[in-house]
Amino acid sequence: MEKQALYLTGHGPYHGYRIPSLITLPTGRVIAFAEGRLENMGDNGSIDIVARISDDGGVSFGPQFLVAHYGVNTLNNPAPVYDRETGVLWLLLNGNLKEEDEVKVLWEGAGRTVVCTKSLDNGETWSPLEDLTAQVKKTNWTWYAMGPCHGAQLKSGRLIIPCNHAVKTPEGGSGPYISHTVYSDDHGKTWRIGGDVGEYTNECSLAELSDGRLYINMRSYHKKGVRAAAWSQDEGASWQPLILDEQLPDPVCQGAVLSNGDTLYFCNAADSKERRRLTLRKSTDGGKSWSRGTVIQPGPAAYSDITILPDGRIACLFEGGIDDAYDGIYLSILSKDEVQ
Repeated sequence: MEKQALYLTGHGPYHGYRIPSLITLPTGRVIAFAEGRLENMGDNGSIDIVARISDDGGVSFGPQFLVAHYGVNTLNNPAPVYDRETGVLWLLLNGNLKEEDEVKVLWEGAGRTVVCTKSLDNGETWSPLEDLTAQVKKTNWTWYAMGPCHGAQLKSGRLIIPCNHAVKTPEGGSGPYISHTVYSDDHGKTWRIGGDVGEYTNECSLAELSDGRLYINMRSYHKKGVRAAAWSQDEGASWQPLILDEQLPDPVCQGAVLSNGDTLYFCNAADSKERRRLTLRKSTDGGKSWSRGTVIQPGPAAYSDITILPDGRIACLFEGGIDDAYDGIYLSILSKDEVQ
């Protein structure tokens, strides 16, 4: 198993880095996104979106560069999706004022926007931010978060991004987190809201199965120490009742899922209490059952994303460290045979 550091706390122009997102383009280019947190490791403040590019299958990466900037304010939750028909690489994000943390958004009605940028040259340059909030956020929603991790383009051509939100209650404040999707059927000209998945779920990742169904895997607040999951037969317009998957322990953290032919891969911090033991598993029955998995990072680990490299190996971009899960963002590469 190969491993390299792509972003390290205390190195470069930012205080630290969080929230990895990873995508492989049809050209073979691999792009590793992250949040560059300028002042501290908090989820609000001055936060930019940065990236590094590999053109040799993940062996080496070029220098870090700025993708998107929101003044002194916050950009979060990079969620890239590539349109194979137009060649446009989309990146959906969330934004808010630097002083507006999650508590203010949930309980004081502070603004939380949805924005996007796009690249017409495989990630070399990026367009100015476009505000999508009116298209994909209902007026009674408070919290809003994309992914964070890659989206997908379905066989139909639909671009789809996993998301979550919370709804303002009559008493003020917000109800429970709810996973949902947003999608575009016109190559990103307009975006729409897909179906809600279920309450007490948020950060999520999805994949299209070989039979055309969608599978979504979610961070769960059901206090069971496991992941939540659901399936859709109509491209995310509606979802079957969610399940709590006891095969997938989770400490209430983000995870990532990816399909490759008949195989589904899933990566998360596979401990029911602590953010540690980052594990990559596979399923050959559409997420009904999972392998025991291969441990990528036995110590502290948190958010991650996965992609299939041009040579067929699996790359995992993840937060981890020796003493702290946020010491840096690392890339590990495994062959298919290494995933147990």
